[in-house]
Amino acid sequence: MRTGIDARLTYYRPGGITRYIRHLLQELAALDAETDYRVVHNWRAREDITPGPNFQRANTLTPCHHRLEGWTLPVELLPQRLDVLHSTDMIPPRWGPWRCVITIYDLHFLHYSAFMTADSLRYYKGQIAHAVSAADHILVISESTGADLVDLLDVPASKITVHAMGVGEKFHPLTDDVVQAVRTRLGLPAEYILFVSTFEPRKNIPGLLAAYNLLRHEWPEVPPLVLAGRRGWLYDEIFATVTELDLQSRIIWLENPGDDALPAIYNGASVFVLPSHYEGFGLTAAEAMACGTPVVVANRSSLPEVVGKAGLLVDPDDPADIAAALQRLLTDSDLHTRLRAAGRTQVAQFTWRRTAQIALDVYRAVGAG
Repeated sequence: MRTGIDARLTYYRPGGITRYIRHLLQELAALDAETDYRVVHNWRAREDITPGPNFQRANTLTPCHHRLEGWTLPVELLPQRLDVLHSTDMIPPRWGPWRCVITIYDLHFLHYSAFMTADSLRYYKGQIAHAVSAADHILVISESTGADLVDLLDVPASKITVHAMGVGEKFHPLTDDVVQAVRTRLGLPAEYILFVSTFEPRKNIPGLLAAYNLLRHEWPEVPPLVLAGRRGWLYDEIFATVTELDLQSRIIWLENPGDDALPAIYNGASVFVLPSHYEGFGLTAAEAMACGTPVVVANRSSLPEVVGKAGLLVDPDDPADIAAALQRLLTDSDLHTRLRAAGRTQVAQFTWRRTAQIALDVYRAVGAG
């Protein structure tokens, strides 16, 4: 069987999907030495992410998210003579002789269309019905996303397989000297509250800022808030809210801190917070728990599923609820210790090897058709 895996997005931007693609490829190489894989690259990409001898690079000119992508990409892929194509960025080609597997991470553009740019909304919302209809099978990263497919798009449950994202091995408790070295390099204090994710509306950063503002008035000694990640879209409100609430001296920005520094940044935090309106999985919360940092997350979408009983769940629309949960974790040492241990136990189930094994089983079943 010859299986194509669309990895073009890794050339354009970092983030959760890129991390998913990279880990998937690495684990497939460890699991499967028999399948003939074609890893679809953007032709400009200098980095070759083919991880094994049965993986070959296939260059394409078609860019991601182009309006003609669905028609031109299959023309470029025809010479590869694929049996199965895995479209890792949700939207499959409009035609092709292969059987198609797609990964859907979330449907936030159907729940919260105001949180998207016009171009992104047009790309995803305008094509999702075709995507789920055309796909032979759909991989999702949480039970929550699978339920959304059934409820919002009438996808048969039999067409959906859950394979949760994994937590990389580098995310684990580190020694104090390693954490201190990164903390010194980045100018981080001894204690801080941490948020890690893309700066975009559905992450509810203005709600977090409102909660932090309440907390600092009730408790002037509250540690500073560190916002780490990269700018996504429609992020102007975030910076405006910092100014409006006069939080400039209490917020530490870490834009694009780098994957190598992230484990130490998680380790150094007193508490991690992710009050998102919607998450397909909530990978940064899982990474924080793997590092032994207790978490506060929204009681929405996939986050309760990922965190289980190992974190505090809050109403993302209620800044007072977020503030109260943060204060509990920062002042209750017994709770802090208990959730540190519970978090590491909870995330042990999320491995990239398991993610890849489920995907491989799906490829084989779809290919056998």
